Amino acid sequence: MNDQEIIDLYFARDERAISETVKSHGAACMRVSMNILANRSDAEECVNDTYLKAWNIIPPERPNAFRAWLCRVARNFALMRYRTLHRKKRNCEMEILYSELEECVPMPEDMSEGADTSAQVLGKHISNFLDTQEKLDRTLFLGRYFHGSTVQALAKVCGMRENTVAVRLHRTREKLRAYLQERGYRI
Repeated sequence: MNDQEIIDLYFARDERAISETVKSHGAACMRVSMNILANRSDAEECVNDTYLKAWNIIPPERPNAFRAWLCRVARNFALMRYRTLHRKKRNCEMEILYSELEECVPMPEDMSEGADTSAQVLGKHISNFLDTQEKLDRTLFLGRYFHGSTVQALAKVCGMRENTVAVRLHRTREKLRAYLQERGYRI
């Protein structure tokens, strides 16, 4: 069943929409959640919350890229769960990931007064920046900072050395920092 047919099931309030979503996109949502949480039961809970949110939001919303929309929802639930579980803990993979991004992406309190503080606008700037990058750099950046993959996992998937992946990610972050500063963001 294709995505539009699944979305039509949601609009018809047919409960098969959930089972078809699980069949088509459950593995991707689980992978995103597991990359962030590294705990199967917590990841399953986030994925189930994703299905519930899809049921509650569709209709009236009709996502254009259903798989990407589901993965983004699952990612957000996993990040919220991660923050809840690790409020006082430090030195784990996600903390490292956040600290890497802090080098190049402004936090809301760090944005200059003249810059548009909308997260959507910032997201568009980041998306536009990534469109200008080589496919490999874009893949590494999204794998690391959207999907939460480790440098080791990215190196293995891309057939590269870990150091090469780390250097390419660092260079991409530096370019992103400069790109955002040119657009009025203070980092």
